[in-house]
Amino acid sequence: MKLKRILKDIEVKEIKGSKDIEITGVCSDSRRVFPGNLFIARKGLEYDAADFIPDAVSAGAVAIVTDLYNPFLDKIVQVIHEDPASIEADLAANYFEYPSKQLFMIGITGTNGKTTTSYLIKQLLDNLQKPSGLIGSIEYNTGLQKHAASKTTPDSVTNQKLLKEMLLNDCKACVMEVTSHGLMQKRVKNIDFDVAIFTHLTQDHLDYHHSMDEYLQAKKILFDSLSEEKWAVVNADSEHSGSLTKNIKAKIFSYGIEKPADLQAMNISTSISGTTFDVVYQNQTYSITSPLVGIFNVYNVLAAIAAVILAGFSITECIQLIENLQLVPGRLEKVKVKKPFSVFVDFSHTPDALEKVLFTLHQMKRGKIITVFGCGGNRDAKKRPLMAKVSEKYSDLSIITNDNPRKEDPESIAKEIVSGFQSYSNYQVVLDRKEAIEHAIKLAKEDDIIVIAGKGHEKRQIFKLLAVDFDDVKCVEEACKH
Repeated sequence: MKLKRILKDIEVKEIKGSKDIEITGVCSDSRRVFPGNLFIARKGLEYDAADFIPDAVSAGAVAIVTDLYNPFLDKIVQVIHEDPASIEADLAANYFEYPSKQLFMIGITGTNGKTTTSYLIKQLLDNLQKPSGLIGSIEYNTGLQKHAASKTTPDSVTNQKLLKEMLLNDCKACVMEVTSHGLMQKRVKNIDFDVAIFTHLTQDHLDYHHSMDEYLQAKKILFDSLSEEKWAVVNADSEHSGSLTKNIKAKIFSYGIEKPADLQAMNISTSISGTTFDVVYQNQTYSITSPLVGIFNVYNVLAAIAAVILAGFSITECIQLIENLQLVPGRLEKVKVKKPFSVFVDFSHTPDALEKVLFTLHQMKRGKIITVFGCGGNRDAKKRPLMAKVSEKYSDLSIITNDNPRKEDPESIAKEIVSGFQSYSNYQVVLDRKEAIEHAIKLAKEDDIIVIAGKGHEKRQIFKLLAVDFDDVKCVEEACKH
């Protein structure tokens, strides 16, 4: 594609070189540049890509978007713009030809529930012969290829590239987790969402947003972007749904349990093996059997049903498939061990998410609950003592360990968590995560439940100077062999 076509309808300060040069791709990461690429030298939160222009040129970039002309760059076309980051989404959409307009796009936002809901929707649509791609915290699935996720919501160029891959792989829809960071940083700009889903909002990411109101307003960006023919699907039981849908143009579809909703669940019965409930839709009642455990997963199932209905399918078609849905990796995942106790691995890393998991299991317990958890470094520190309070409320013993300490001191993180406990007898600190998991398994007796929280599906543990391979599920399996 010629550069002038990629620059269509984008105002720039000036262009040094020919607009007729052929471009083979666009990229904002110098490590991923291929010969013939256009390199976008944007400023990020930690790095200024302008520092990596020489690397991009060495890798074969033939044109760059930059805020400052460099007269020493010989034979490289330079597109000058005062803020390259602000036009990244436009450049990417032009190059990949707006693939979202040809897909049925479903965006999901909320503190928790995004991943489970996205997996449920993809499974339902796939089984209903509407093959779907997936972009989220675990993986990017383009129909034929799967890529391990680096960010829940990738950058603009990656998003457009993935959506184009989905089209080429004959996908008809895409389910996408949309984070508040992604919305604030305009990573989903030029993605034409048909349905936007709100799960709920609780404390998280206050290191970035500074207040709950800022966090809420970031989520609202998704709903404000919807046009009149699109749908906003919201949790009727969330106190924030009204604020999110205020003055939006889209049609509103609600789901819930406690308050009246377009799609409402009742008569809920949940056990360690799954959940049954009735759902009322358009004055008709339907019975549902779900393999997912807990009331919080009823909300996820309802959100998934809503999305699939709005994609053009009947509720009856959805319900027939729910009983055989596959569980989501690292989301209240029961590890298969030949032991007289149960072990669950869950991604819960916020007080609300941890409380939902522990409350659910507390209602079913016959023995003790042992909870292993930590808190991530360089993230919202205010939630650390709150996590302790939740764990102490529902657990017989809490074992405090490392999550992803990143650049923070693990002992300092543990001390901040411990400050939330009321009793010294209710917790232990074992900073090595492998040792903490092994310790929990040694302590467990018949009918006990072990919950290993915080990392879920993640396969690495991130420290200050390195990241090491670490998988909670595999760690449990190994420990239970002895």
